[in-house]
Parts: sequence; structure tokens; C-alpha cells
Amino acid sequence: MRKWLTAFIVFATLALSGCGYNTLQSTDEQINAAWSEVLNQYQRRADLVPNLVNVVKGYASHEKEVLETVTNARAKVGSIQATPELVNDEQAFAKFQAAQGELTSALSRLLVVAENYPQLKADAGFRDLQAQLEGTENRIAVARNRYIKAVQEYNVTVRSFPTNLTAMLFGMKTKPNFTVENEKAIATPPKVEF
Repeated sequence: MRKWLTAFIVFATLALSGCGYNTLQSTDEQINAAWSEVLNQYQRRADLVPNLVNVVKGYASHEKEVLETVTNARAKVGSIQATPELVNDEQAFAKFQAAQGELTSALSRLLVVAENYPQLKADAGFRDLQAQLEGTENRIAVARNRYIKAVQEYNVTVRSFPTNLTAMLFGMKTKPNFTVENEKAIATPPKVEF
């Protein structure tokens, strides 16, 4: 009887240690940490936008449409409740991603407008804000890359046997990842004309 009990305890220990629950929890926490960093960098960018708009407004007051587009895009980003739970809701995640894409596009147009104003480009405050914004965009790219890798690791774990059985038992599903809005557009090489 004692041999059976020992064998059962050894079997139960091996079965429980190989179920993958701890791995799922660990990788889920990695996603949450990476997502927090993405949000942190997006917030940094959102905080820089009003300062950048105000500096440009002083030089390019008749570029009202571009300034309003940037302001509206920032407001849209600010209206979305960015919480760690956002990564579990694919529709909310897509809405957040679209709002961030609009802000990126609006900021690009704002920087193009700035190119038309030599005195603005020479302004030290504008140059400083532009450098901070460029640095923030790089930080966002790094944070998004870390998030993408964390999601990849988690999704592989959720879909791999035998961990997928544990994931199903606890209702853990794959997480959404960042995507490109228009894949066809980026697949087409740009036309360069002189």
C-alpha cells in the first residue's frame, strides 16, 4: 500500500508541475508589464502634444486645420480608458490602436507644416519639443516591440500542449497584438520622383 501511495504522490507532483499554470501566470504578468510600458510612452507623447501645438500655433496661426486635427486626435486618445484589461478585449484594443494611429498621422502632418516655417524650425523650444517627440516615438516603438514579444510568448504557451489544457480549464485565451492598419499600403513600394 505504501508503494502505491508513494507512486501516486510522485505522479501527482509531476502532473501538477507540468500543467503550465505558473508559466501562464508568469507570461500574463509579462504582458501586463509590457502593456504598462506602452501606455506610459503613449501618455508621454500625449503630454508633449499640447506644448508642441502651442509652439506651432504661435508661428503658423493660419494652419488652423492641422492644429485642430492634432488636438482632436489627442482628445480621442485621451477619451479611451487605457487599462490593463484593454488587452483582453480585442474590439477595445483595436479602437485604442486606431486612435493612436490617428494621433501619429496628425503629428506627422504637424511636423510637415513646421517644415514650411524656417523661423519655427529655428525656435529652440520647438526643436526641443520635436527632439522629445522623436525620442518618445522611438520609446513607443521599443515598448510596443517588448509587448509584441511578451504576447507572442504567452500565445505560444496558451496554444501549446499540455499547457493549452490548463489554459482552457482556466479560461485563458490568446491576447491580441499590434497590427498594421493597412497592410496592402505598406507592401506597395513608394514611388520616388525627382
